Amino acid sequence: MTEVGKETENEELFPEAVFGEKDYLSEVFGLEQHDIRMYSPLTLAYIGDAAYEIVIRTILVRKANMQVNKLHRHAAGLVKAEKQSAMIEILEPLFTEEEKQIYKRGRNAKSYTKAKNASTIDYRRATGFEAVMGYLYLKGDYKRMIDLIRAGLGEV
Repeated sequence: MTEVGKETENEELFPEAVFGEKDYLSEVFGLEQHDIRMYSPLTLAYIGDAAYEIVIRTILVRKANMQVNKLHRHAAGLVKAEKQSAMIEILEPLFTEEEKQIYKRGRNAKSYTKAKNASTIDYRRATGFEAVMGYLYLKGDYKRMIDLIRAGLGEV
């Protein structure tokens, strides 16, 4: 496992081409800038779930050209609540104070849904993880997002 924030030879795991430049989306669609700290933790988790999954899918596709059903099974194993909850054991000590607050808000948020194949504890911890991913994505801090994902996953 590599150190969080340390440069590696594969720096292009998450090129800007995946999401585009930070303000381009706002420019094209006329989106207003908002203080992302004011978003509800479940809103952050909503976008964080998608951002995390696209990172995982990008990594898997770039690592190997294989059948889609194999890609899907591998990705599903990495994005499920149980795996995200396990990643928190590694990541929580690495979080900044701001990330810790976002994580706790996401973990403690009152959700009216539950993952069908996850315990309540795993689901809540995964929601906190996704809230952090959403926060970093909306903030445009893709490098930090990738560094945390790498630290949490180890070798994919």
